[in-house]
Amino acid sequence: MADHDRAAARREITDALITALDRRHEVLDAIVDSDNQEAAIDAVAALLGATSTAAAAVVGMPLHQLTKDARQRIKSELDDLNSQLTFTLIERPESSGQHLVLRPFSGRVDRDLFGVRTADVGATGDGSGGPAGSLDEEIRSALGRIHDEDAVWFVAEIGTQTVGMVFGELVDGEVNVRIWIHPDHRKHGYGTAALRKARSEMAGYFPAVPMVVRTPAAPG
Repeated sequence: MADHDRAAARREITDALITALDRRHEVLDAIVDSDNQEAAIDAVAALLGATSTAAAAVVGMPLHQLTKDARQRIKSELDDLNSQLTFTLIERPESSGQHLVLRPFSGRVDRDLFGVRTADVGATGDGSGGPAGSLDEEIRSALGRIHDEDAVWFVAEIGTQTVGMVFGELVDGEVNVRIWIHPDHRKHGYGTAALRKARSEMAGYFPAVPMVVRTPAAPG
C-alpha cells in the first residue's frame, strides 16, 4: 500500500478514536449493551459513522488511552495525518473519494475493462498470482465465486468514466482486497479513493470479516 493510502487508513482509525473519546459515555453504553465483540463493533460503527476497521480499533482501545496525555498524543497524530493528507489532496485531487463510486462488476458490460486489467497485470483475477486464463474463463470463474458469496468485484467510476476495478476475495477468513487503476487514469488519487470506498463496501458484503490489502494499490 502506498504511503498516502496508509496515512488515509490510519487517519480513519485515529479520527474514530478521537470521536469515541469525545463521546465515550455513548460508546461505553453501546459496548456494554452488545451481546458479543462483533455486535459491539457493529454498534460502535453505526454510532460513530465509522468503518468496521476503525470501530474495531475503538472497541479494542486499552484503558490507558483514556488519560489526558494519551488523548493529546492521539490528537497530535490526527493533526499530523491531516497535514499529510492535505498535501496528498493538492497533488492528487481525487484521493478524497468525493466523486468516485463503486458499482458491481458486470461480465458483459465490463469485459473489455477486465481485459485491459488482465493485459496490464498478466495474472489471474482471483488474486492467487497464477497466470491468467482466457478472458471468458476468468470472468466465468469470478461470477461463480461472486454467486457463492466468496468474492465481490467492483468497477470504479467517475461520472460515466470507468477508472479501475476493486477485487475482494474471501480466503481463510479474510477478505483479500486488490485495487487496479487503468493506466490512463493513474497519478490522480483514484487508487486511494477506491481503497477508501472499498472499506465500507466490503464491510457490507462481508460483515465483521477482516479486510487485508494483499498487494499494493496500483498508482492512483
